[in-house]
Amino acid sequence: MIHALKIDPIYFDEVRNGNKRFELRNNDRDFHVGDYLALNEWDGMYTGRSELVKVEYMMNPNDIMPCPGNYAIMSIRLCGAFDRTREDTPC
Repeated sequence: MIHALKIDPIYFDEVRNGNKRFELRNNDRDFHVGDYLALNEWDGMYTGRSELVKVEYMMNPNDIMPCPGNYAIMSIRLCGAFDRTREDTPC
């Protein structure tokens, strides 16, 4: 399954450069290990930059601390990038 998600520019850049290797999300989409997340940069509108990541591990934050709501912490691995503003990006 591929889930298309918005992500703020500051977090997008950290995913793209490999520093941010996790996502904390409301688990309203029934995420699973093996799913892909299409992280689409959102700065009030879509910027045209996207990263495809694979969910490698998941845990429920309630396993380690009280956390109201239905959230998931997902370990992610970079798979590929798309940037419609770069000429060298294949379409």
